[in-house]
Amino acid sequence: MGILDWLTGADGEIADHPFPRTDVARLHDLLAHDQPGRVDDQSARDLMLDAYADRLAPGTSIFGRQMLYHRLRGGAQADVARVRALVDDPALRTRLQHICRPLRHADADISEHVFGAPLPPAPAWPRWLWLLPLLLVASMALAFWWPAAWIAAVVLAFGLIAVQTVWMTRATEWDRALLPLRVLLDAHRALGEEHARTHSPWLACFAPGAQAADRLRPAFALPLADTVSGSREYREWFMQANVRRYFATRTALTTNLEAVRASLLLVAALEADCTLAAHLAAARFCWAQPAGAGELTLTDVVHPLLEDAVPLSLALDGTGAFISGRNGTGKSTLLRTLGLNLITARAFGFCYASAACVPRLPVHTSMHSEDALEGGESLYMAELRRARELMTLAEQGPAVFIVDEIFRGTNHLESVSAATAVLNALARRHLVIVSSHNLTLAPLLRERLAPLCVEEDAQGRLGVRPGVLEKTNGIGLMAAYDFGADIERDALRVHAWLTRHARGEDAGPAPALHDTAELVSRSGV
Repeated sequence: MGILDWLTGADGEIADHPFPRTDVARLHDLLAHDQPGRVDDQSARDLMLDAYADRLAPGTSIFGRQMLYHRLRGGAQADVARVRALVDDPALRTRLQHICRPLRHADADISEHVFGAPLPPAPAWPRWLWLLPLLLVASMALAFWWPAAWIAAVVLAFGLIAVQTVWMTRATEWDRALLPLRVLLDAHRALGEEHARTHSPWLACFAPGAQAADRLRPAFALPLADTVSGSREYREWFMQANVRRYFATRTALTTNLEAVRASLLLVAALEADCTLAAHLAAARFCWAQPAGAGELTLTDVVHPLLEDAVPLSLALDGTGAFISGRNGTGKSTLLRTLGLNLITARAFGFCYASAACVPRLPVHTSMHSEDALEGGESLYMAELRRARELMTLAEQGPAVFIVDEIFRGTNHLESVSAATAVLNALARRHLVIVSSHNLTLAPLLRERLAPLCVEEDAQGRLGVRPGVLEKTNGIGLMAAYDFGADIERDALRVHAWLTRHARGEDAGPAPALHDTAELVSRSGV
């Protein structure tokens, strides 16, 4: 950036601007809101995609952040070959990051202007605005010889004020889009020049539009007078410079909309690729190999948001998985790890693992259903609504479905019955991975979901083994919360009775429990 850029509001000082999540997500919402195969909103929340996107993108402009988010949500895929080249060539990556650095001057999201509803055409009257101040000056001069001219001067002055009253707020808001447009076009031009100098195949896409971007850039520049304190206010109120600029620059954008759209997507994609390569330079990862729709192999996979995460391995061949495990062993964490790594494989081409062979399919989840007091929706109703949404998503095509503790909000018998029916329907055509404490589901779904158990081995190392959890710890954990020996013994008696009953054995009468008053007396309450 030179002296002209400093004068026009793009000096060399970089300050990363805090954009709200709605701004980061807006490009995706505009480009792929109804696109089949996108990661739906509930799945994005379940898998903490916002937090992961933030981890990826420090020092990245709004353009790169929007593209990373767009890819994570399934709207686009990275150029894996270019990302690999940038990982392997730190010098090239550093050079391109330097070219993209001025993009961080952009302090406003322009995706709505570029990809949103078409801007209305400019009316004819703004082209004559320059006459108002001239007529005002002329009428004031004439008033020294002809006092009646003051009437015209007052009318013209009120006309100038009226124009500012109506249009000033809109013009000020629109002015915030001009700097992002300038730095975007500057970056396109600079990347085109870099291609002309180096003939890098990774920059060939910038060559065709680089000269057009250079020619268009001045259309969004601020006049030098508008960068001087006091001069800008004078020009706005007297010369109507802001209103004239508002209509002129909007017309320039409308006229060159396709070129600006192409520039935004190209520049954002390259910056996103540079960000990914810089992230991978300090990460433990592998390039993901493609697999069939019912196949999945992840070796030593971890969750990138967890410090000191325990690597786990999982392999599926033609069936989904029913995952069991004791309380606190990390079943839900494993599901989130699988889900996020499947998304990064599809969006970016890599996984946080030592080896990965996974399907490049949309991922949909049900992991965090809650009741809603304000909406009058119980937990079970929320779970049913989400299950129905998953069934609808299943109709869009092959996908991976990850479900944690389905149908907790109703009685055990109906929970198992409904869960079996829904999971079986999903697993007939899709890869389903489910975790549940309802171990009864394992034999009911054994033809479609392979039983796997998360537990520690004899050496205390956490792993995933074939089979179903054999020894639960739900009642055992009661001791850690000091319920008392009598209550724990009652829980064990009931558990033993229910177990015999579930096996079809003669369980006898229901077990006698300790007297409640006696237990309260012993507790000292």
